[in-house]
Amino acid sequence: MVTSIASSGLFNERFFRNFLPIPASNTLELGYATPDFQLPDITNGTVVKLSDYRGKKPVLLAFTRIFTEKNYCPFCYPHIKSLNENYEQFQNRGIEVLMITSTDERQSQIVMRDLSLKMPLLSDPTCRVFRTYQVGQALGAPLPAQFVLEKQGKLRYKHLFSFLDHNAGVEKLLEQFN
Repeated sequence: MVTSIASSGLFNERFFRNFLPIPASNTLELGYATPDFQLPDITNGTVVKLSDYRGKKPVLLAFTRIFTEKNYCPFCYPHIKSLNENYEQFQNRGIEVLMITSTDERQSQIVMRDLSLKMPLLSDPTCRVFRTYQVGQALGAPLPAQFVLEKQGKLRYKHLFSFLDHNAGVEKLLEQFN
């Protein structure tokens, strides 16, 4: 796992804003459209607007927990690697995977290079989108979550972090698109 015990860059404004535990309280209902957002795509050097996918293709929103460019959540790191390794499976089925991180653009660029990410990595350092989707937070970073949106942008499936069930696996996510 690409992690570091160095705390350089860890204790920043984002860390302290997300320090206190707030459980996931997501109230988005299945069958309804999810909130739109616009974030920079570090992988492709563009800006992604979620509503641009509506009517075109289904989307997996994968909110992930990365503390800094060298400090990954031990539950999220294997999930990030798995999604990246299986990105072609999603693409071959016409599904876009949008990974959302709270690291800033500079940190996100390092993450993208270190992990050789193929999928879009969206940077949300203010955690605005994390809060809009009510995924919760603890110990310096928002919690992970996955949201499956059908082609029209309606919520088909959601998985919120818990210590018993950290992240929905690739197989579980792919079967939600059937």
